[in-house]
Amino acid sequence: MGAELIPMAFTAGWGSGVNAYAVVLVLGLADRIFNLSQVPNALARTDVLVGAGILFAVEMLADKIPYVDAVWDSVHTVVRPAVGATIGYLIGHETAGLDAAIGAATGGVTALVSHGIKAGLRAAVNTSPEPASNVVVSTTEDVTVTGVTALAIAHPWWAAAIALLLLALGGFLVYKLASRIRRYKRRYDAWGERMGIAAPSQRAGDPRADAVPGPGPDPGSNTDRGREPGGRRGWGLGRGTGSRPEQPFDRES
Repeated sequence: MGAELIPMAFTAGWGSGVNAYAVVLVLGLADRIFNLSQVPNALARTDVLVGAGILFAVEMLADKIPYVDAVWDSVHTVVRPAVGATIGYLIGHETAGLDAAIGAATGGVTALVSHGIKAGLRAAVNTSPEPASNVVVSTTEDVTVTGVTALAIAHPWWAAAIALLLLALGGFLVYKLASRIRRYKRRYDAWGERMGIAAPSQRAGDPRADAVPGPGPDPGSNTDRGREPGGRRGWGLGRGTGSRPEQPFDRES
């Protein structure tokens, strides 16, 4: 694999883990306009650009709504690494030998790590009660991915260095915000249970899924109170002293 293709595959993988459709659009449009040799021609196809554009627009909306962004990230746990691996394969496929396999591995693994960091950070952001933080973070992600991917076309090593730095910074933040992420997970599970999306008690291996609740005491029957010998209900206080008035069922038959 050419020296410039390794950082290109790495940067494309990092960007795909954050916003795969933005990476496809940037690389595809750049190749369509400037006919670049380092960008796979398949990304410049009209059907690829149209599909990526539509999905990018959908992601721009979904990624800015609390909890909806978590569902979107869950769905893309497979999609983003697959896109990163595909772009890496296409980049390496431009040359001979094992370059395609190396490019696919580089792009796929980097995209998977990047996606995990993104999902973790967004989980921490979703613990904030106001939606403005989601909009700010999502917009920052879109702009950063677009800029770094464009930089990779002209200066691949600089772009790869920035992507590596952002990966390290993101991993550090996920580690520091682990407690907030766990708190968000509990809130998300509760929300999913109400919406019928991800009820925790229905997950395999959860002992709560197999637990069958038994009949509990009737709140109105007062069965937790003591009984007097003979089956009469005792109220702890004698009748006529401010206790519950005598009822017909209190008498012995």
